[in-house]
Amino acid sequence: MSIIDKSNFSPVKEKVHEIIFEADTPLGKWFDITLLVFIIGSVIAVMLESVEYFDTRFHRIFFVLEWIFTIFFTIEYFMRIYCVYSPTKYIFSFFGIIDLLAILPAYLSLGIDGAQYLLVIRALRLLRIFRIFKLAKFLNESNVIISALKESRAKITVFVIFILLLVTIMGSIMYFIEGGTNTQFTSIPRSIYWAIVTITTVGYGDISPSTPIGQFLSAILMIMGYAVIAVPTGIVSAEIVNGSNKKDEDITTQACRNCSKEGHDADAEFCKYCGEELNHHE
Repeated sequence: MSIIDKSNFSPVKEKVHEIIFEADTPLGKWFDITLLVFIIGSVIAVMLESVEYFDTRFHRIFFVLEWIFTIFFTIEYFMRIYCVYSPTKYIFSFFGIIDLLAILPAYLSLGIDGAQYLLVIRALRLLRIFRIFKLAKFLNESNVIISALKESRAKITVFVIFILLLVTIMGSIMYFIEGGTNTQFTSIPRSIYWAIVTITTVGYGDISPSTPIGQFLSAILMIMGYAVIAVPTGIVSAEIVNGSNKKDEDITTQACRNCSKEGHDADAEFCKYCGEELNHHE
């Protein structure tokens, strides 16, 4: 259970939290819809500003809109910090970091020219669309993917280490074979770069072997590239199947006051992540 002192947590903070963090109330839903409109408008404005034709004609309008959006998101960010039990947990949560990154580029642009184009990061905030429109099924499916990635991390880590060793060895061998006659393979690191491009089936074509042995080795590495794609895909797919076979839960968009996490069962009384009591509302 949480041991956070909530003696100073006023009804005003409770109401603000209900509006900003939850979509199960009319005000909360309207706030989030307004937020989505601002996010979409901001992203569109940033993209159009990067087009010279529009920028030369509407630069001042884009500038004003950018700061209107930024001020709104800044106020919203600090209101989120204000209305949670544990501000630190929100700040370092996934959405907390995204919310901060959504406003930082605008302030960085005051000293770094062009930094405002990084404001397209705000598009990540559109992930909230699933909770706003109560698409619980999609929330469940996203949880399955996240869980599958977590369960697969050990296997994928081992696989990535193996691939790193493989491209290092193959790149070194290719440098030994091609280094004396092919001016493209000028060093082992550059040869490793060729190996990575080849085994991932990207094939830029900027580096290619010229000797028969080098071409034979390249062909083997290309064929192995299909396994590179198939293995991690198979690992994650198996975990997704296992997660999909579990019974879907009836979840709500209610956010915990303590840890700010969502995805609680409809009949849950306590947060399944931190144990904080959930404050249900009609």
